[in-house]
Amino acid sequence: MKVITILSLSVILLFSGCQTKTKTDSTNVESSAEKWSLKMADAVMRDNDSLVYYLNPKKVKWEYDFAFLGQAIDRLGNIDPKYSKYMSDYIDYFVQEDGSVKTYKKSIYNIDRINPGKNVITLYKRTGEEKYKKVIDQLVQQMKEHPKTNSGGFWHKKVYPYQMWLDGIYMASPFLAQYAKEFNEPEWFDVVTFQIKLIYNKTKDEETGLMYHAWDESKEQSWSNPETGQSPHFWSRAMGWYTMAIVDVLDYLPENHADRDTLIQILNNTCEALLKVRDKETGLWYQVLDQGNREGNYLEGSGSSMFAYVFAKGANKGYLDSKYRTYAEETFDGIINHLITEYPDGRIEMKDICGGCGLGGNPYRDGSFEYYITEKKVINDTKGVAPFILTALELDR
Repeated sequence: MKVITILSLSVILLFSGCQTKTKTDSTNVESSAEKWSLKMADAVMRDNDSLVYYLNPKKVKWEYDFAFLGQAIDRLGNIDPKYSKYMSDYIDYFVQEDGSVKTYKKSIYNIDRINPGKNVITLYKRTGEEKYKKVIDQLVQQMKEHPKTNSGGFWHKKVYPYQMWLDGIYMASPFLAQYAKEFNEPEWFDVVTFQIKLIYNKTKDEETGLMYHAWDESKEQSWSNPETGQSPHFWSRAMGWYTMAIVDVLDYLPENHADRDTLIQILNNTCEALLKVRDKETGLWYQVLDQGNREGNYLEGSGSSMFAYVFAKGANKGYLDSKYRTYAEETFDGIINHLITEYPDGRIEMKDICGGCGLGGNPYRDGSFEYYITEKKVINDTKGVAPFILTALELDR
């Protein structure tokens, strides 16, 4: 009897041990060391010991996308302080003791330069150092003075008069919403929600529900529709920036704010439109969202990662139906299966990330389909790696 009992117990323990190691679908039971969030962050930091010189030692700038990657990696600081240090070292390279910022010029009124302000708020809350508060105040002052369209929308840059780009909503709105909450300046909540609603109304395509990359109020640009001022195409990352802005702004927007429900409805509308152009086989999105069948178009990493983050966070927070978390899991798996390469030495590469797309300028960017599909792709570009890490964190992957 005793032998039988011991044998039975052994069988039960063996069976239980097998069960704990089972993985079902895309819900992985992973130790911290195996998580994709850490694997990607570690790979980035090993290949680039400083964000200041990330991928391009000649491009040393107070820049939105390096700060974005720093924000994502900093989220891992509760696991190891090295991750937060990676972000703070970037900010501290630029922020001087008197509160001045290397390479930053308010006078050019570039809305991209506002996004690093979120990192600065983080460091001010952690350290209380006055130099960070001075930087925050400078960035807020820029937005107080920032030029606007006649309808009240922030220009993307001073050199792009009367133009609003979807990108710009992410660059300023979450920072201003966080500032409004952290520093008790609630008037900025109204500014933020106004900008989000305005560009939605100006760039939305009524037929598809998708949003064009940009809008030219003056209708003077050759890329703009002479009747609507809209640019010609739906660029994946532009809608990625816009939808990320909404889910991040909602972190700070008061529950009783008059526009909160409107923002959540816009989020639902845009996510529903995005599902209709999602590649069914891979769960990813094309560089030009609605032109998947056209030669040269490709499944793009940054937009796909951003949408996965938005779906995951939106579902986790209750802004979106819970089915969107399943879609996020599917997309994350699609990114791993189709865009990620792991090497034996620990390197991880994410491919097919568009380096950058804009409109106008010199040489002139005409916003054509050919323009979007021929812009350079960059392996491990910040705009793909950062939302990949953020998505992994939302999905606990």
